[in-house]
Amino acid sequence: MLVFILNAGSSSLKYQLMNPVSKEVLATGLCERIGLDGILKHEFGEGQKLTLEVPMPTHKEAIELVLKTLVESEGKVINSIDDIDAIGHRAVHGGEEFASSVMVTPKVIETMKKLIPLAPLHNPANIMGMEICQDLMPGKPNVAVFDTAFHQTMPDYAYMYALPYEQYTKHGIRKYGFHGTSHYFVSNEAKGMLDKKHNTRVIVCHLGNGSSVSAVLNGKCIDTSMGLTPVQGLMMGTRAGDVGAGAISYMMSQENLTIDQALDIMNKKSGILGISGKSSDLREVLQGMQDGDDRCRLAVQMVAYNIKKYVGAYVAALDGVDALCFTGGIGENSSLIREIVCAGLDGMRLIIDPTKNNKRSSKARDIATNSSAARIFVIPTNEEFVIANDTYKIVSESK
Repeated sequence: MLVFILNAGSSSLKYQLMNPVSKEVLATGLCERIGLDGILKHEFGEGQKLTLEVPMPTHKEAIELVLKTLVESEGKVINSIDDIDAIGHRAVHGGEEFASSVMVTPKVIETMKKLIPLAPLHNPANIMGMEICQDLMPGKPNVAVFDTAFHQTMPDYAYMYALPYEQYTKHGIRKYGFHGTSHYFVSNEAKGMLDKKHNTRVIVCHLGNGSSVSAVLNGKCIDTSMGLTPVQGLMMGTRAGDVGAGAISYMMSQENLTIDQALDIMNKKSGILGISGKSSDLREVLQGMQDGDDRCRLAVQMVAYNIKKYVGAYVAALDGVDALCFTGGIGENSSLIREIVCAGLDGMRLIIDPTKNNKRSSKARDIATNSSAARIFVIPTNEEFVIANDTYKIVSESK
């Protein structure tokens, strides 16, 4: 089976063409600047790359261009669109309505539209991608894979906010969590890497421009750092993470800000960018720290300290830990962040091996010392495989 994996954003579109059985990726790419001039970056074969600058007024033209590139241009990897068996869509927010991946139906789309207030930037784009694919590839099954689904196993005492209970019953205000496909994939890989097969306690640190931590017991999430929206939790590339409501209120009064302006600051101008004043890209900030920039030093230490606090909290929530996992662009590639996070965790007997930590590899690996009480894994995430595999299973079961 060939699955076309689609991740539609507000002005961008990521895609892959994958066989989930063999895990072979035939093509991968990105459409940027949709609605403006339009750029397609397409990778196929053995490292071959193709870049096209083509106007993409809407997502429909972007998807049409991608499909044409897959079958007609020098980036061709299949003979016909008919070779695509199904489409798997990343869907950001499923609320409490979707605890697992589902076949896209009119009722599913209608429910997702009702959830737009919970994800006003993401859900409309996700829905648009589904409707366009239904139009361009009629009869092909579409499957929605939700970022929030994996976290639906959290107990109520973990996902509830201490607000008046009616705010939950009337408006659904609670923690939902995100990056669920990544947390699922990595925690499942870690479970397989552990000698211990039962009562597994895994902490996953998904660290990138957006970051989150989850506590996973026996393959089920019991807590996660992100909340109603992705702004809660860790300090991220441009997101503030955990900030007291009083601080936000005071900032708004001092700067005469509206709610929308305050949220714009917290989502787009805070985090690593806001503290360093240099960049939202941690690589540039790490270089700035090495060059003696004190604000860059502060940003790096804040990032690591925030992660460490959540690790400690989740060791307590899990009553111990069998594996601490690092994944995502930062988690997989920054040995320094892993080192700083793990420094001082000796009391939990989580001890990193400097030699193993500094060795670069694209494979899953254990970077703990032999004497460490728990394993410390670096596991490359594969969210696209989760989407493709869920799509494969749901479509196969429906036949």
